[in-house]
Amino acid sequence: MSNTNHKTMLSEHFALEEFTYSRIAVENGLDNAPPEEAKKSILHLVTYLLEPLRKVCKTPIAILSGYRSEEVNRRAGGVANSQHRKGEAADCYLAEGPEKLLVLLKASGLVFDQAILYKHRRFLHLSLTEFGKNRMQVIVYMVCVICLF
Repeated sequence: MSNTNHKTMLSEHFALEEFTYSRIAVENGLDNAPPEEAKKSILHLVTYLLEPLRKVCKTPIAILSGYRSEEVNRRAGGVANSQHRKGEAADCYLAEGPEKLLVLLKASGLVFDQAILYKHRRFLHLSLTEFGKNRMQVIVYMVCVICLF
């Protein structure tokens, strides 16, 4: 990990600060610094999934949400056992849309644990676990509105 422009670079395209910044933490004065184990998991996620996927995309992938402390996760509406809590997950945004990112992920052959497409919220949740089996699970969440006339 090198330090460039006061950022802790995890790879060519990703900095630790992208995974720890939280609007919820800032607005509520909460500490969102990950413990060492979570930092190792973030580095694993970046090294084996996000950076290789970024090279496939040939375009920036923005991290909307990465590591979340217990309180940040609770306020974000995350489940108690969220992989964000362990540093194993990131909600990703691609200018071309999350569907495009999912297509590229599937075509890449990269190993992942979960890819959860949030169509309405326009991001793709990606996770990778270092210990245990990665499920290669794809889930699509869509908002369905039923109108009765």
